[in-house]
Formats: sequence, C-alpha cells, structure tokens
Amino acid sequence: MTDIENKLATARTKLILDKPFLGALVLRLPMRAAEPKWCATSATDAKHFYYNPEYIEALNVDQVQFVLAHEALHCALSHLTRRQHRNKFRWDLACDYAINPLLLEEGLTPPPNVWIPEGTEGMTAEEIYPTIEENDSDEPMDKHIYGDNQQEQQNLETQWQQRLAGAAQQAQQAGKLNGAMARMVDHFLQPQLPWRMLLARYMTMMARDDYTYMRPSRREGSAIFPSLRSSQLEIIVALDISGSVTDKEISQCIAEINSLKGQMRARITLLACDYKLAEGTPWIYEPWEDFSAPGKFQGGGGTSFKPVFECVEQMQTPDLLVYFTDAKGEFPEQEPNYPVIWLVKGKAKVAWGQRIQLN
Repeated sequence: MTDIENKLATARTKLILDKPFLGALVLRLPMRAAEPKWCATSATDAKHFYYNPEYIEALNVDQVQFVLAHEALHCALSHLTRRQHRNKFRWDLACDYAINPLLLEEGLTPPPNVWIPEGTEGMTAEEIYPTIEENDSDEPMDKHIYGDNQQEQQNLETQWQQRLAGAAQQAQQAGKLNGAMARMVDHFLQPQLPWRMLLARYMTMMARDDYTYMRPSRREGSAIFPSLRSSQLEIIVALDISGSVTDKEISQCIAEINSLKGQMRARITLLACDYKLAEGTPWIYEPWEDFSAPGKFQGGGGTSFKPVFECVEQMQTPDLLVYFTDAKGEFPEQEPNYPVIWLVKGKAKVAWGQRIQLN
C-alpha cells in the first residue's frame, strides 16, 4: 500500500470509528486514483470515489476525512438526480454549500481554499440555488460526473436512499447521530413537496368539516340529529412590500391562495406592510369573492413584521396567517396563539412559525 493509499485508508477508518454515520456511507464508495487532467481534486459518479493522488498527498488525514465524507454525502443526498432543469455549475455550487456546513458542524477539517458561506446552514441545495448569482466566481470543491442514463440514475438514487436510512439507523442506535446531520437525514427521508402543495395541505387541514347539533326548523320535526356543517375559515394574508418580493411573485402567491380559497369557505383579510401598514389596509374578501390584489402597492422602505401582528390583535383571532416575505425584518418577540405560515423567498430563517421555501 502506497503512502497515499494508506492515508486514505486511515482517514476512512477514523470516520468509521468517530463518525459511524459518515463512515458507513464512505465505505460504499470504492476508491479509484484518477488522472490529474480531468480530476484536479476529487470526484464521484455515485459509484466510486475518484481522487487526484497529488491533491490527497498535500492534505493531512483530517482534511482527507472531510473530502471522503463530502463525496459520500453528494451520493447519499441524491444530488445526481435532483438537478432537473437547473444550471449545472450553479447546482454544483449549491450542493457544495449545502454539504460543507454540515461537515464543519460535525467537527471535520476542510481542505485549504474550500469556502464555506455563512447563512446556508440547514438549507437544501434547492433552497440555496436561487441565491447563487449566475456570474459567481467561486468554484465547486470537486467534480460531479453524473451520467445521462436516467434509469441508472434512478437505480443509484434508490440504492443510496437505502444506504442513507441504514447508516442513520445504525448511528442513532450507537448514539452518534445528532444535531444538524440528524435533522438533514430526517428532512431528506421525508417526502418533499413544492410550496404550493405544502400550502394547500396546511390550508385544507384547517377546513375540516364538522357536525353541528343546532335545532332544526319546526317543519323538520322536534328530533335533533347531527348534520354536517362547514365552518367559515378566517385567514389573514400578509404581503411584504418592502421590495424584496416582486410584483410577479406576489401575483403568483395570491392566485394560488385564490385557487385554494375556492375549495373551502374562507374569508380572507389582506394586509400589506413594509415597516408600516400600507394605505388602505385591510382589504376583506368574503367567501364568494375572488381574492386578488387591490392594485399596485406603494412600499420599498425597511421591513418590520410587528405592524401586521399588532393589527391582527385588534381583529377576531384568525384560523391561519400566511406571510409572503424574504424574512429579513423585525419579528415580534412573542409567537401569537394562532398558526403562522411564512412563505419565504431566499435563505433567511424565521423566529417562529412554519417556514415554507417560496423559490
């Protein structure tokens, strides 16, 4: 065994002992030396771990652990099949930005010149992708050489999902899977839905029909039987008009809620706000009325979410509040006693409530 092969084997063994979840995934990638002309650092095709011997030689064992785990997570998170229509260069960067903070939190040491951006912790590659500029000057850490054979890609994805689940279960039993890595595994193994479907699910959950025992008219007799009755929902829709969400995006969101509104009895109160409520607020739409924007909003100032929640305090407690925003603003200190859904454009976090990625 050469010195380079020995270094790779040592790094893999340390991962198995210290980070059994990552170690189990790394074991699934046979190691292959690659020609420097096409592999400057490391690479994967979801079947092998390829490495440039000169690159590995220049790293210490701790840094090699990071490289091995990085390639294994690309495979386990099915980055080979999730790109879809996206630009490959930006997608490759987004995948790196999703993985590297996880490895850093695990205590692994990145190689030199590997940039780990702030603010992408806990985000998926799909959430990070829209935040990457088309002319971004950064370079992916490694080479992703996924093929075009869709059947092969689907087979590999299935294999890696099974490996991910198995590795997570073993690590959990050993008490060595927690923090961000555990949340990532839990998130990835759950079915993922686009924001429209998620919003529909939350709104329809609120609209469950129920039975009422109200006394019927005298013509129906004196007996009281349960009858099915749909209660009217009270929904607040708040729009961030500070300029962070475009008019087109606002129109798309309003159209989606109008479509859902037609499937349930819901009265909608619309609020628009940047750092203060817009003139004309609130606008009220009864269940039989179409929900549409009252016109072009005048905004563009700073962002505070407090005026919306202060306004709602003066109203009947809603069944749900949906807020369209980039989440870059001042939150109320206390969470209200009604459910709040944040439809978020960009990568900012929310202080409380249910966050749904808008992009």
